[in-house]
Amino acid sequence: MADHILTAYHLPAWAPAPNGLRAISLGGAPGPGGALEPALEVRCPDTDPVWIAGLAAGLRTRTAAPMDPLDRAARLGAVGRRFLDRSDPVRREALELLPTTSGLAPAMAEAVLDGMAADWTPERLSRLLREELGDPVPLGSLVDRGDRSVMAAGPRLCVQLVAGSVPGVGVTALLRSLLLGSPTLLKPGLGDVVLPVLFARALAELDPDISELLAVVYWPGGDTAMEDAAIAKADAVVVYGSDATVASMRTRAPALARFVGYHHREGVGVVGAGVLGSDREAAPCARDVARAVAFFDQRGCVSPRVVYVEDVGTAVTPVAFAGLLADALEALEQTLPGGALERFERSGLHQLRGTAEMLSGGDGDRGAAAWVRHGGPAPWTVVFDPHGALESNCVGRAVIVRPFQTVGELADRLRPSGPHLQTVGVAGLGDRLKEVAESMGRLGASRVTSFAEVPFPRPWWHHDGRGPLADLVRWVELDRGGVEADGA
Repeated sequence: MADHILTAYHLPAWAPAPNGLRAISLGGAPGPGGALEPALEVRCPDTDPVWIAGLAAGLRTRTAAPMDPLDRAARLGAVGRRFLDRSDPVRREALELLPTTSGLAPAMAEAVLDGMAADWTPERLSRLLREELGDPVPLGSLVDRGDRSVMAAGPRLCVQLVAGSVPGVGVTALLRSLLLGSPTLLKPGLGDVVLPVLFARALAELDPDISELLAVVYWPGGDTAMEDAAIAKADAVVVYGSDATVASMRTRAPALARFVGYHHREGVGVVGAGVLGSDREAAPCARDVARAVAFFDQRGCVSPRVVYVEDVGTAVTPVAFAGLLADALEALEQTLPGGALERFERSGLHQLRGTAEMLSGGDGDRGAAAWVRHGGPAPWTVVFDPHGALESNCVGRAVIVRPFQTVGELADRLRPSGPHLQTVGVAGLGDRLKEVAESMGRLGASRVTSFAEVPFPRPWWHHDGRGPLADLVRWVELDRGGVEADGA
């Protein structure tokens, strides 16, 4: 019998229950008889496109109660704040379930929850509204802006299909549409199923009115019949996933629906000479880089997989920085250990390590074509690759360090991956910071920040270069000057 059972959906009070359930077993260890005893049993609705279509249609008929948008932010934030309260049973349940569903070690699961939930507070949500839509917030009523009045209207039904690679993304997604007063159907990935379900339950307890607008339903990915039934009546479709997933959903979304795709993205790092004058300067930077690499076990779009280190004759050379980074990742394993990897992920990691060892001659010669250090059974891996001979899509804290000499060279080396660039972590660039940021932005990056800030973008960041609320709203405009000139 499973240690825990998670009902992987939460419905508004008016919605009919699913026609049947299916069980998915996760984690666990062999029991006395040798059979695997799951740590968690996830119970989700059995595949039923007719039922999910009815649920979506029912959501579309709901209307948000008249409410000041900042009041709505405060109410939603009161729910989000519960995930930060160490005495709250919602947080405790989340921390019990997250390691099994996400694959993160318990300490990392707690650190990720703290970082994500920090953005779910009333203060952060209120600022998101103001940053995106202006102040006063023109939601549901016209607000004067010069010679015109404007109003932002949210979708009548927003359907969000979220990947499961990073826990917490689903809650962030549903908060964006609920802030607009939009009925929302959220389908999380299995790795992110816990937090949206717990959030929806807590919302039903604290604010039954808003909870009438939200349904969270997990079903296994790749079920196109369920997906098509869910989005058929949507005014906005939001999809997180691979390039192939986003492209497929884009072609199947309703012709008049707003489509927002958050596809595969990559993070990189740039370390300049300003922090390479001595080990005393470089070691703290290496620790910040290690944490940026380690968070989410490198499954996040923000996670750096390649770090470029300036090579201009400083005391700490690029290869020496790679050694400091390896030291930092090794130390971090004691406080924020890496989580479990899937078999195919372990295979990719072993292949990267083996290839790097062959290029280095296997003798640890740091002057060879490559140099590698890793944690053995622990997933962290640092490869010094001066000639760009290796590529890595590995997760589990695998990072390649490469030297660069000029900003132009850096841009040339990153140009092939430019369309997928998202977050660039930086340190030690001094007065060249603006030049690097502009160069990375022209390539495709949407965020340049310190390594310490890499893991958790602020709620009002331009997600993949766009405003997360502005992407969803439809603007209504009253041209007062034109009306008055006509004598109306």
